Amino acid sequence: MAAVGNVLIVGGGTAGSALAILLARGGVAVDIAEIMPDATALGSGITLQGNALRVLRDLGVWERVSASGYAFDVLGLRASDGTLIAEIPDTRTGGPDLPATLGMNRPELAAVLAEAVRDAGATARFGLTVTELDDSGDRVTAHLSDGSTSTYDLVVGADGIRSAVRRLIGIDASPVPTGMGIWRIHTRRPRDVERTDLIYGGPCFIAGYCPTGPDTMYAYLVEKARPRESVTDADKPSHMRALAEGYGGAWDEVRADITDPDRINYTWFESLLVDRPWNRGRTVLIGDAAHACPPTLAQGAAQCLEDAAVLAELLLGADRLDQSLFDAFMDRRYERAKAVVEASVQLGEWQLNPSPDADVRGLMGRISAIVTERP
Repeated sequence: MAAVGNVLIVGGGTAGSALAILLARGGVAVDIAEIMPDATALGSGITLQGNALRVLRDLGVWERVSASGYAFDVLGLRASDGTLIAEIPDTRTGGPDLPATLGMNRPELAAVLAEAVRDAGATARFGLTVTELDDSGDRVTAHLSDGSTSTYDLVVGADGIRSAVRRLIGIDASPVPTGMGIWRIHTRRPRDVERTDLIYGGPCFIAGYCPTGPDTMYAYLVEKARPRESVTDADKPSHMRALAEGYGGAWDEVRADITDPDRINYTWFESLLVDRPWNRGRTVLIGDAAHACPPTLAQGAAQCLEDAAVLAELLLGADRLDQSLFDAFMDRRYERAKAVVEASVQLGEWQLNPSPDADVRGLMGRISAIVTERP
């Protein structure tokens, strides 16, 4: 018998959907409250490392993810003009039977997970969030934005970096800008692009791209953060094209396609790490609501998926819910997520403020070793 009979998950993104699938398959009644009007994810593309793919396989969606995305096992380093400098085998952090990395369009990943949520029997309600939580000690009454109330054994805040649940349970933590901003565009994949290639230097700290399908990829440029108010929709193409002028090779084709502001996204790098424990009573945070990192290690989605997998395992394997279960969750997740967040921020800091002591290869190798082990 599971530790809980019914659960409310606030947020239907990667972490919330994964947890809903696992709990519902285990016989738990699951409701999802998602503030967005539908299951379509915003953004361009996503890079999924092997340890993320491992959880997606455990969710039973690997075949669909594999068919929809673009897998590769090698990372390329290039000069600003596009000349290849090195090809580096990437670590298969999900195990030898999974690719090292897979690029995918975010809306397609969202659609795969939404279908799996429905198939598992969880109920997703859209355009809805939580406004108040009353914890009686053995149950939590959730007041929702449509005026309804329901009572649950557990409430999970999987509602992202600006989590409403985090605020409602009195955790005073806010995302911190790291000083970098990133331009992303979803674009056509040049025929010779078969993996992520990175350029360090030129007008930006990083210029890179990741294939997401047979004909698509997303490209990105990382610069020093500029005031958000200075980035208007109308000016997005001209800003991004100006930065892309400093790069050759595949960037010649990418640059020609930087015309539609609706396909361009600009955002700051931010970090967040909530101190342990991530619960207050019978409400617990997972995913970006508890920890978020800039994409310098491409571990954001992986850490969200790992949270869901570990919490589901603990809930389905226990016969009661008390603080010892949340402590066990922290013992398996806190230090691992902390290491990823801190390393992701450190990589950016070394670019903003170059140091002769910077050990990029050593740091990345240490994190690869950590995430290769199951949490």
